[in-house]
Amino acid sequence: MARISKIEQVLKLVRQAGVVRPKDLTRHGIAPTYLQRLRERGLLTQPGRGLYTVAEHEPSAHHTLASVCKCVPQGVVCLLTALRFHDLGTQNPSEVWLAIDRKAARSTAGGLPVRFVRFSGRALKEGVEERIIEGVTVRITSPAKTVVDCFKYRNKVGLDVGLEALRDGWRSRQLKMGDLTRFAKICRVANVMRPYVESLT
Repeated sequence: MARISKIEQVLKLVRQAGVVRPKDLTRHGIAPTYLQRLRERGLLTQPGRGLYTVAEHEPSAHHTLASVCKCVPQGVVCLLTALRFHDLGTQNPSEVWLAIDRKAARSTAGGLPVRFVRFSGRALKEGVEERIIEGVTVRITSPAKTVVDCFKYRNKVGLDVGLEALRDGWRSRQLKMGDLTRFAKICRVANVMRPYVESLT
């Protein structure tokens, strides 16, 4: 059986992963320089600094999310970007809103447009879903957690954004009262949200 060449090995890895970084090759004992060589030959493209995909790769509607989460795997897609992902409200942000731990170092995210928000404790860990996009694990807040976060960070996104998302999510049945109540307590906005949530029923 013919031995697979390094180039074929790299292309296979990139196709399987969707988006790779140089350190992904190092884990397999392959020099990261192969990525640059294959890019120069037109076999790979570079959507962001330190990120590579195969040239024939068809980007999905959430390609930027996959690229950002490849760079910052511990980050959680949140707020306006999560609203867009769940089709709640009318927000269409030009940046990916990404929650990171309050003590975490800020990443450059491969030069991609990212707006970092600091979360901590249960507010960072609870209500997080995992989706696979282009072979990359994307961590994103659930619809209910996203709506509650909008109320918590209303000074950043505007109260009207949270209200629109709350009404939209309730109408589309993406939100459950129990989830809203639980996350509102975790994020300490139960009193802020109470009159708006009560108006739904």
